[in-house]
Amino acid sequence: MEGWGRYPRHESQAIDCRLPGALAGTVAARAGLIGRGNGRSYGDAAIGEHATLMCRGLSRMRSFDPANATLTVEGGVMLSDILRSFVPRGYFPPVVPGTKFVTVGGMIASDVHGKNHHRDGGFGDHVSELKLVMAGGETLTCSPTRNSELFFATVGGMGMTGIIAEATFRLRPIESGWIAQKTMVAENLADALKALQQTEDATYSVAWIDSLSQGSSLGRSLIFAGEHATLDQAGGMPDAGRFAAKHAGSFSLPFDLPQWVLSKTSVAAFNELYFRAGVRKAAKTSLVHWDKYFFPLDSILEWNRLYGRRGFLQHQCVVPAEDALAVLSGILERFARSGKGSFLAVLKKLGGGSGLLSFPAPGYTLALDLPVTQEVFRLLDEIDELVVKAGGRLYLAKDARQSRHTFEAGYPRLAAFKELRKVTGADRHFSSRLAKRLGI
Repeated sequence: MEGWGRYPRHESQAIDCRLPGALAGTVAARAGLIGRGNGRSYGDAAIGEHATLMCRGLSRMRSFDPANATLTVEGGVMLSDILRSFVPRGYFPPVVPGTKFVTVGGMIASDVHGKNHHRDGGFGDHVSELKLVMAGGETLTCSPTRNSELFFATVGGMGMTGIIAEATFRLRPIESGWIAQKTMVAENLADALKALQQTEDATYSVAWIDSLSQGSSLGRSLIFAGEHATLDQAGGMPDAGRFAAKHAGSFSLPFDLPQWVLSKTSVAAFNELYFRAGVRKAAKTSLVHWDKYFFPLDSILEWNRLYGRRGFLQHQCVVPAEDALAVLSGILERFARSGKGSFLAVLKKLGGGSGLLSFPAPGYTLALDLPVTQEVFRLLDEIDELVVKAGGRLYLAKDARQSRHTFEAGYPRLAAFKELRKVTGADRHFSSRLAKRLGI
């Protein structure tokens, strides 16, 4: 098995489960087990040490209460299915990550954050209740007020407390399926951080960074602020137009590309074209389909093949706001000097996280994709030190190689998480390659 980054790979017995009633027996009968949704965590978080429970078959939507927009689903329900079912009805999930091809169970386990974290928090902040299958096979109902310690360990806990069988959360009412987007240009990183600060009143805000720019243009960016378009902004369209479907994902890479395709030259050319296209849109408000705004990479299925068979790493860190300019400048300078530019470099402003191992912390998060090479490993080890010294951390859902030192320094509530695992017996039962690697 492998994660979305296709690194690392590990042999693990795949166990399919499609009936909620079979969960208890399946879980209780195996040790060294971890749950797996759609396999979109980048590294080894959803690869069981000995066995991996394939949860995609737990894909039923159980109930929807329109009075308070509350949806209850099984843990294997895909975000894409929720969007397809509810956007035409005038509802949108409270938080979405950068891909819609993830399961609700995976979203909770990773406590995914989106472009609205600075205002609305992570997905776990909107979950009112979940059902968790424990090590012995029993199912506990958890919420912020019921079995709360277990609830907050499960949110962001990367599946290491149990299997999420079901969850309830509230959807956001919307008037259209369009996003009113305003594009701003930042000539360097300092301006980008300032622009994200200035757009913190916007519901959605994200910056694309040119990771190869240097000198006075280091960190030059495009900032995209967005709101769900109102009926008036959508031009008074009938429902068929206001909630028009967009069929993303129609193109799939048929084979692995050679690594020279994403060379410094090609990435630099892409970055220049993308930046110039953004400059032309600056200061204008345009309507963008929700699919394109939130999930641009989903339009290419199997896009991880861009990096070849050896795979790629995504390095995503968060650093406190007071040190963000110095630390992120140091990271970008090292990337630019190395020539290992990322065509996907994203900067966002975050608030705090509620789970014991939730990644978000007040500050700024930077994510970069890089091909797997020994040189890249050395570069990332150097960058990790910058992050740790600033009091930052790395995102476990993206991680495939950080050291125990980096992990332990970045997660101050780790001791409480380990103790809860011990008390519930989860430490002897649920184990992923990530858990083994980091000593959780």
